[in-house]
This record gives sequence, structure tokens and C-alpha cells, in this order.
Amino acid sequence: QVQLVESGGGLVQAGGSLRLSCAASGRTANRYAMGWFRRAPGKEREFVAGSSRFSTTSYADSAKGRFTISRDNAKNTMVLQMNSLTPDDTAVYYCAAGGGLTIATPASADYWGQGTQVTASS
Repeated sequence: QVQLVESGGGLVQAGGSLRLSCAASGRTANRYAMGWFRRAPGKEREFVAGSSRFSTTSYADSAKGRFTISRDNAKNTMVLQMNSLTPDDTAVYYCAAGGGLTIATPASADYWGQGTQVTASS
């Protein structure tokens, strides 16, 4: 069992930056692939960025070049640094962990955090 808690969301002007953190407790994080997903109003939950069990990273096209995912297995934490935010990035962002090698779809996640709101105003 893994518990995930996100922090760091908020309101930022377009072009600004936010840093999301995810703290994992329970079984050690390095047993899991971890990632970030988001759900915008009226849309399905979508993949943003992932870190495999071996810490290789992957990104949605919308995140490439602007977002950076990193994890510290010793501290059981994961961070999503988001730069150059636009109103299209406005969503609830979720931390997720899955028992597979990678995590890139909601179906591949076994555990979810409660979500943190990110709002980028124009």
C-alpha cells in the first residue's frame, strides 16, 4: 500500500512557474513507477509526465520542453517543475504510482493522491 500526498499547486499568471511535490509513504517509492496526471474541467484525466522504476522519464507532448519530472527514492518524493504555464495547463494535478515498469495511462496507476489545483490566468 502506498499513500501519496501532493502539494505546491496554486494560482499563477500565464508564463509563470509552479513546483509540485508528491510525498509517498508506505512501501518504498523505488518499487513503483510514478507520474503526474491532470484533469481539466470537462476533460478526461490525462498523462503529463512519468518516471519509470529505473527513473527514466517520459512526457506528454504538451509538457515537453516546459515541465521536468524528478524523483528522490531515498526521500520517497517526486517533483514536477512547471515553467511557461499557460491557461491550457489549468487543471487538478494528481500524483500516481503503479506497479509496472512505467506509468503513462490512468489505467497503469494503482495509487493516487488527492490532487492539487493549478490555475494559470491569462
